[in-house]
Amino acid sequence: MSQQDWLEKDFYAVLGVSKDATAQEIKKAYRNQAKKHHPDRHPDDPRAEERFKEIGEAYSVLSDAEQRQQYDAIRAMGAGGARFSAGAGGAGGAGFEDIFSSMFGGQGGYSTAGPGGPAPDIDDLLRMFGGSGGGSGFPTGFAPNAAPQKGQDVSARTRIPFRDAALGAEVRLTVDGKPLTVRIPAGVHDGQKIRLRGKGRPGPGGAPAGDLLLTLDVEPHPLWSMDGANLRLTVPLRFDEAVLGTTLTVPLLEGGTVNLKVAPGTPSGRTLRARGKGVRTAKATGDLLVTVEVAVPAHVEGAARKAVEDFRDALGDEDPRAGLLETAAR
Repeated sequence: MSQQDWLEKDFYAVLGVSKDATAQEIKKAYRNQAKKHHPDRHPDDPRAEERFKEIGEAYSVLSDAEQRQQYDAIRAMGAGGARFSAGAGGAGGAGFEDIFSSMFGGQGGYSTAGPGGPAPDIDDLLRMFGGSGGGSGFPTGFAPNAAPQKGQDVSARTRIPFRDAALGAEVRLTVDGKPLTVRIPAGVHDGQKIRLRGKGRPGPGGAPAGDLLLTLDVEPHPLWSMDGANLRLTVPLRFDEAVLGTTLTVPLLEGGTVNLKVAPGTPSGRTLRARGKGVRTAKATGDLLVTVEVAVPAHVEGAARKAVEDFRDALGDEDPRAGLLETAAR
């Protein structure tokens, strides 16, 4: 693939992402598109292999930060109304030579493709937009009509308590030696990366600042855990409560309590649900999922032991493991 293709192909459209998509969004879109359009899944489609190749080409450019910057610059020039072709001003539209000739008049170190003068190439275009072309830079007096380049993104990592991750909180960081207060949204998970726009390094010449890419390490809680927007909690249950039924009073992460009814004959491991008592995020409100575990006392003496023995005798021949061996032998 030549860099001339950059002028003709919309790689963002090929992957189905916006022009401000993050690297992670581009990677995810590539995987989805590559899986969807893999030639093995379309054996009767003669264009399947070509589409699969286009997807790979788009990802190879957009996944490389430097190539993506250069691609955006070249596409920005094309969006301004100029038409490009690989030829030299033929019927297919204006070529590089015509554009440079009209913009610079053949001066400032650039010459049109004629006898004794080299034709401008893709490096010349990259130099116009701050890319990595191999020349000396802009012609004298030329001010490119390109959007200001935003500042550099900054990566950082911080550790937060489970409660702050679930409920959201403000945390203070030191980034590039400067103190910074950022808002952590509710419902973030361990290892999650969040993008804080405008919290990176300042842009040159008053351009917008870059972003802060913050990785979160969430401390585990001895009782609570998160399952998406749901909160999970395990609560012990006495044997008589499981057999006869009861009402549990369980705590809420944000404070207060909620009552949950335990039906008679509830087995250990059953999960009870308190709707709307989980994590509240910008997109959803989760539930509180309470799993009950029947607690077996380590030592039973006296009247308690006699009661258990009477209970055993009252059950008679009832066997909860009936059929276990037969089923295992199938």
